[in-house]
Order: sequence, then C-alpha cells, then structure tokens
Amino acid sequence: MADPVAVVNASPLILLGKADLLHLLRVAGPDLAVPQAVFDEIAIPSDQLVVQRVAAASSFLAVVPTPPVPAAILHWDLGPGESAVLAYALAHGPAEAILDDLAARRCAAALELPYRGTLGLVLVAKQRGLIPAARPIVLQLVRCGMYLSPSVIDAALRRVGE
Repeated sequence: MADPVAVVNASPLILLGKADLLHLLRVAGPDLAVPQAVFDEIAIPSDQLVVQRVAAASSFLAVVPTPPVPAAILHWDLGPGESAVLAYALAHGPAEAILDDLAARRCAAALELPYRGTLGLVLVAKQRGLIPAARPIVLQLVRCGMYLSPSVIDAALRRVGE
C-alpha cells in the first residue's frame, strides 16, 4: 500500500460499513489510514459486521499506529478517534481528514487541514459518475444512523442535480 492520502474516523467507517459501502471511501484516494484509536473505537460496540468489513477492505484501508496528539488539537477536547485522525492528517501531508463530528471539522478548518464528511464522499462519488444517484445512498446511510436534517440532505442533493 502506498502512503495514505486520507485518514478516516469512526463515524464514516461505521456508517459506510453498515451500509456495505466502504468502497465509497476511495473517492478520497486509493489508500486510506485508520488510526489504531479509531479502529479500537469501532471494535468496542460489538458491531462485528463493520469490523469484518473494515478488515476485508485492507487493500485500501490500513490500520496505522495512533500518532502523538499535538497541543493544538488537544485543546479542542475532542474524542480520541477525532484527535488521532487530525494528528495523523497534520503529521502526514496534510492528509485529508474524513470525519463527521462538527467540532472535529472546526478543528480541521482551524488547522487548515482538508476535510470531508460521509455525505461529501457520496456527493463526490455522484459527481465523478461512480454512482448513478446519491439520494438512495444518502437515505440508506440515514437508515444506518447518519444524522442530518432533511433540509441539509435536500441542499446537498441539489448540488449534484438531484
């Protein structure tokens, strides 16, 4: 595996794993990192299906050691997974951070790190012609636990012509 160009947090892994759509992560790049702290987070809740799917995606998802978290991230008081993702992104590039947590996204913006959420991955997949329609996938992700208001979903889907 080449050096990862993006690093993924638990929420996108869980949502896309439950929906059997982990391949959509590849819109962020051919190789992605999952810090050990994030993998530990998804392994705890007893959703073994997600863990199995993440393990099966090892051709493009690599579990990597959790890097030390710099003070610039620690002061945001994020969870261990979000902190690990941002620390990895900061140390490696910057690599793109794939995360849904609003506070973590604000921290990424403050650190001038590129970031995108699960919904953003779906929109890019639609724009690149990798999926025929975004709406069915977004609705499937909502059924799997993605929390977005109908107005946010509608506005996002309008951006890709749906």
